Amino acid sequence: MTSRVKKFLRRTGVVAVAVALLAAPSTATAVPKERPEVEAAMQAFVDAGFGGIQVRVHDEQGEWVGSAGTQKVGSPAKPPTNGSFWVGSVTKTFTATVVLQLVAEGKLKLDDSVAGYLPRLGLDRRITTRMLLQHTSGLFNYTGEYYDDGTTAPGIPATGHAWVENRFRSYTPEELVRIALSKPPRFAPGTDQNYSNTNYTVALLLIEKLTGHSYADEVRRRILRPLDLRGTVVPGNRTNLPGPHSHGYYLDNGKLIDVSRQNMSLLAGAGDMISTTKDLRTFISALMSGKLLPAPLLAQMRDPHGKLGYGFGLFVQDLGPTCGGTIYQHNGSPPAGYGALMYSSPDGTKTLTASVTMGARDINPVTEFPKALGPLLTAVFCTK
Repeated sequence: MTSRVKKFLRRTGVVAVAVALLAAPSTATAVPKERPEVEAAMQAFVDAGFGGIQVRVHDEQGEWVGSAGTQKVGSPAKPPTNGSFWVGSVTKTFTATVVLQLVAEGKLKLDDSVAGYLPRLGLDRRITTRMLLQHTSGLFNYTGEYYDDGTTAPGIPATGHAWVENRFRSYTPEELVRIALSKPPRFAPGTDQNYSNTNYTVALLLIEKLTGHSYADEVRRRILRPLDLRGTVVPGNRTNLPGPHSHGYYLDNGKLIDVSRQNMSLLAGAGDMISTTKDLRTFISALMSGKLLPAPLLAQMRDPHGKLGYGFGLFVQDLGPTCGGTIYQHNGSPPAGYGALMYSSPDGTKTLTASVTMGARDINPVTEFPKALGPLLTAVFCTK
């Protein structure tokens, strides 16, 4: 999947509260009631050339799950409806939630200079925590920059044959950030907005500095265990998906490569997590309903900023009055093979979580993804 595709998926739809108060929301049992609009929308992804899709919808009708396409090229089996998948940039919402919990605990302020906490990196002292979370720091994106005039500035290979050949390489978060800092910033801090994975890898380092624990430990302690998210993993250098899962593929110069296994330390804190549709539903519902953050910080998290309409680890999207107005989302994808969807109503009672895999067909997701995504959003948020 190309960097243009990943950028598109992110933008279109391609975080102290005491632990004792973090009660997991009740989980409704999936019901067999038919959802013909959702089923048709899933099939549209397959018809467009995607390999498979699994979808979970939670709303006033209860909880519904379904899948379409295939679990693996050459197999008739459909994707598992609660299979594991690489969630890509959905990770950013988890990272932002932990940072904001640290703000709630008084361990830092949103407008503190990050350089004061991470002096060894040599960050511009004007860069604040708020800028990291809103993508306004100007830090070079270590996976490469793509400018509005069509020019590019290379970074770590995150697409194409070079990525395929290096997809099991391990990186440390500090290594990623130092690669970014070796490049000129995209703009002066606070003067513009540009989506950059570097921001959230710096946020990971900030979490570790303030807590004295690993990022993975803090995510587990603050979010995964309180919400009983048993299918969600911060994998580190782990390359395999646990349990049942669909296979994702990448066409490399005409050769079909199974990229189900990949080392996502490449996107530490920014896109490396593994989850399931059930866990993502539980997480986004708990977040939106105020179980993870105090109301003032949740309000700031959901306040859209700049040309991206980005809050803190969330995109804010207006579906219009006939579809209930504003929804909150973060989608994502690793370098190749997978796409993840996570959408919620403001109160967390209506959610859509899904995973899409690439298959054997050579398609252009930049054009095919939005055509398939639109009907799925309509089926979930606009159909009564």
